[in-house]
Amino acid sequence: MDDAIARRNDLAATIEAVTGKGSVSTDPARLALFSQDVWAKGQTALAVVRPETQDAVAALLPVLAAEGVPAFPRGGGMSYTKGYTPDRPGVVVDLTALDRIIEINADDMYVRVEAGCTWDALYRALKPLGLRTPFWGPLSGLSSTIGGGLSQNNAFFGAGLYGPSVDSVLSLSIALADGSLLKTGSAGADGAHPFFRTYGPDLTGLFLSDCGALGFKTEATLRLIPTPEHEAYGSYAFADAASLTKAMSDVARANIASEVFGFDPGLARVRLKRASLAGDAKALAKVVTGQGNLLKGVAEGAKMALAGRSFVGEADYTLHIVVEGRSKAGVAEDFARVEALALKAGAKKIENTIPKVIRANPFTPLNNMLGPEGERWVPVHGIVRHSDAKACWEAIEAVFAARAKAFARHGVETGYLVTTLSTTGFLIEPVFLWPEALFALHEEAVEKSWLDKLPRHAANPEATAVVAEARQAVVEVFTRFGGVHFQIGRSYSFAQTRSAPVRALLDRLKSGLDPHNIINPGVLGLESKL
Repeated sequence: MDDAIARRNDLAATIEAVTGKGSVSTDPARLALFSQDVWAKGQTALAVVRPETQDAVAALLPVLAAEGVPAFPRGGGMSYTKGYTPDRPGVVVDLTALDRIIEINADDMYVRVEAGCTWDALYRALKPLGLRTPFWGPLSGLSSTIGGGLSQNNAFFGAGLYGPSVDSVLSLSIALADGSLLKTGSAGADGAHPFFRTYGPDLTGLFLSDCGALGFKTEATLRLIPTPEHEAYGSYAFADAASLTKAMSDVARANIASEVFGFDPGLARVRLKRASLAGDAKALAKVVTGQGNLLKGVAEGAKMALAGRSFVGEADYTLHIVVEGRSKAGVAEDFARVEALALKAGAKKIENTIPKVIRANPFTPLNNMLGPEGERWVPVHGIVRHSDAKACWEAIEAVFAARAKAFARHGVETGYLVTTLSTTGFLIEPVFLWPEALFALHEEAVEKSWLDKLPRHAANPEATAVVAEARQAVVEVFTRFGGVHFQIGRSYSFAQTRSAPVRALLDRLKSGLDPHNIINPGVLGLESKL
């Protein structure tokens, strides 16, 4: 027997003694799938383990430490920054079996969920109760897990008012390298309840946005709010990025819109090209049935059907806004303020189809991770101050202009998604599409019925190298503007760019919590110094 195979088999037996029979896989296809993300393939894992309880996760880590085997935590697998892909021989810990909603506490207004629960599952469980978390999911929420989202941080639903996903967290349970389960916030005493985040130093915050560098999230407690009863939607077209940026920042500063997002002409064309007639019909059906009463729903659906896709001009930058609240009059008043700000910045009103469809279909299959011609897709992003948004976007455009010939030669297309985070953050997300062979992850995540419609591309390493170099150049622009990032993973320069006191504290935390350097080593640029 090959030595590598023997080692895998011995390791699998050691792990199964802790996590249970059948919890470990060394199947080559599964190892390959779980060792890649949307953007990159890591070093192939020695094994994939799928614990079914929080205690099993905690018990697993000291066993791996004793074996000298690193552990890489994986949720829904939607990272595009190598957040969990192994950079050395190790074990991928699949946390999706921890998918239970433990407690919905409507009296005390919090919900406890295991880390592998998806945002979609939580949303559906809370909806009949008239409850919601303030931030309630990324666009990938059908597959993305709450634990992964809190490790990576998320933008989108609710973020315009309430900030990103981590701002809705009250408490965490963390499996540490020594096998203990740490509970944070008000839950940090025996028998206590996780209803409040800060009691003494904010230990919860240490384990948010950490990409699992300090410990593995096994449970999270999120704040609840009543589901807003009324909504209003607006869509607007602008002649240029500068006026779109001004409108978005003005709306964000007013703090009255739950979602504020826009597209450049490039991404708008991709979205419209990607949309199928069947998809349009499904979207219309969701809008019709989601409007609260049949007559209103039919009227909304008819307006959308008549508008078709002609409401977006070829050169338009588009802004889409959702306002929500407790009363129809209050929403109408807030929406009037939003619209006045957009029009003052130079907007023209267009049919509000896009925000209606996105709200009616918040968590859709992940077919958007491929282009309309079967191209690979990958974003890069940064969050900057409102006062820096216009100049930062222009600097990224200069990066792309300098590479226009290379992009054309290799079939690389670009676009932008922009959105806001509460009152202070402006997120710019350039996306790249290019002809390239698919990964196993794409085959797994994208609906087969959609895949079957798309052309396939041969391996194209030259084009991928062009994308990789341009992505890095964009990251350097964000760094120049003091930008920050979600899902830092191994793609953004986090530890390397921290001031000396911050870096020293991070190193002490990593070394103290993970002395054997087995908890997602290398992520965030951190390695234990012991």
